[in-house]
Amino acid sequence: MNLHDDKLRELALAVIYSETQAINALAAQINDSFVDACKLMFNCKGRVVVIGMGKSGHIAGKIASTLASTGTPAFFVHPGEASHGDLGMITRHDVVLALSNSGETEEIVKILPLIKRLAVPLIALTGNPTSTLANFATTHINVSIEHEACPLGLAPTSSTTAALVMGDALAVSLLEARGFTRDDFALSHPGGSLGKRLLLRVSDIMHIGDAIPAVPETSVISAALLEMTAKKLGMTAIINADKQLTGIFTDGDLRRMLAKNLDVRTTPITAVMTANCTTIKADALAAEAMQIMEQKKINALLVVDDRHQLAGALNMHDLIRAGIV
Repeated sequence: MNLHDDKLRELALAVIYSETQAINALAAQINDSFVDACKLMFNCKGRVVVIGMGKSGHIAGKIASTLASTGTPAFFVHPGEASHGDLGMITRHDVVLALSNSGETEEIVKILPLIKRLAVPLIALTGNPTSTLANFATTHINVSIEHEACPLGLAPTSSTTAALVMGDALAVSLLEARGFTRDDFALSHPGGSLGKRLLLRVSDIMHIGDAIPAVPETSVISAALLEMTAKKLGMTAIINADKQLTGIFTDGDLRRMLAKNLDVRTTPITAVMTANCTTIKADALAAEAMQIMEQKKINALLVVDDRHQLAGALNMHDLIRAGIV
């Protein structure tokens, strides 16, 4: 068969339509069984042990990962390995979440009596409510589909999508029930740009001490320009005798000043500075600093303490170097 652009688009749209139908049908399954499953996992004193074979195994691994990263301790166990020693990973304090579209997966059915012997609650996600797994389970969530997106009706497509979405529904419902916060999420995602956005504080990247560009409010413009040039942040803070922030003088202020023909050696900096400038606290998230800069269309921020004394400074380049952008 030759590849035709229109035919490829048609096939792709058919898959998306089929899987969308499968997802929409799940709404009817958010019932008492779903609630029971959430309660079993919420009250679990140990971990949620997620099992599945083949494509369902891949989905089970993703669900376990999502649960673990959103406040519900969980891990994946391969059911084939479980009957060869890995069943010892399941304790009496755990809850088992088993995925099988048919509900008759041999490797899972084989270990059901052992799970029962441990008196461990079993949550089943199957597409067959009358299956062995569904009947054995403490609670069963029906994730049946009308048909697979695969035109042969063989490759798990819509069925695995439905199971994955139901797993996400369980994880997010538990996240909300636990009062899981952004800070909690950050603790389990310390690496990469996500971790930086959630964990990095302004205090971690701001310039402090002698590295802060600052001049007294009694200074003239030329002194401010020299300070800006020396500290290379594109601005300088203006402070009073108590080191409290009075204003800021930026590259933008300099450009606007040039149109006024002012004498930089005699004009006081207070005449051209921006008073009541935008500031931030040191304990704020660096991502918040980025958001402020984007909203205000500015390239630098001054950091103040509770007494409005100058504590630090940062600009857009600092955020870029820190990986916030």
